[in-house]
Amino acid sequence: MTETRDTLLDRLGHFLARRLRSESSGYKPYTPSDYRTLCATLRPADILLVEGNQRISSAIKYLTQSTWSHAAMFTGDRLEEPADGSERPRLIEVNLGEGCIAAPLSKYETFNTRICRAKGLTESERIVLVEFMVERIGLKYDLRNIFDMLRYFVPTPPVPVRWRRRMIAFGSGDPTRAICSSLIAQSFQAIRYPILPDVSEGHSNGNSGYARNEILHIRHHSLFTPRDFDLSPYFEIIKPRLTSKFNHRRLVWSSDVESDTPALEKERS
Repeated sequence: MTETRDTLLDRLGHFLARRLRSESSGYKPYTPSDYRTLCATLRPADILLVEGNQRISSAIKYLTQSTWSHAAMFTGDRLEEPADGSERPRLIEVNLGEGCIAAPLSKYETFNTRICRAKGLTESERIVLVEFMVERIGLKYDLRNIFDMLRYFVPTPPVPVRWRRRMIAFGSGDPTRAICSSLIAQSFQAIRYPILPDVSEGHSNGNSGYARNEILHIRHHSLFTPRDFDLSPYFEIIKPRLTSKFNHRRLVWSSDVESDTPALEKERS
């Protein structure tokens, strides 16, 4: 009887996960995407934030009061090229219903994205972060916590702003851990790198009396969302266009083209 009930719950969980992953209508990226520059800018262990277009994305963006609904780690050339000659996977991410998977960067070619880069990482630390994620490819999440998923079917629940973030943490089970950035947060905690730690004030004795210091407390990894990497004071925001010798004086504006048109027509005549 237990096995039958578990099977039914599993099936229902996967059904709900598929519904939450279905595309929302009306999503259109508003930022011009320069895919080639994005590829050239990313470094291993960079976090790629994505403004998703799925049904679940709307709920996450609303609850976290953020543009970003998804996060993935860039792994460079760490993963092998597929035998069928398709594009090499360069991202590792966790998706509801799929678990931890590897994906090609082109998957998000047309999406609004943001690069978050941890400041001061050594090459060996980048390798540790990437290996942490690689070792967890294939990790599955239990989708039998039906009630955990049902709350995401209401994209804009009528709750005060200060409680929206808590709705994600409250009673969060495996589905919520799959939706949020828990695994990526764990990888950074493994090398003791801060994202958004809880900070408390402490005092230490010194010759000049008490000196204040800050004590960092690691937050539980299940409480992190894509937005936290964007807000973290320890992560740089990398703009691909600005890393390639951007010069605003070389831009061609429509008003310039229009003003030159009569002169061009005169020359042709």
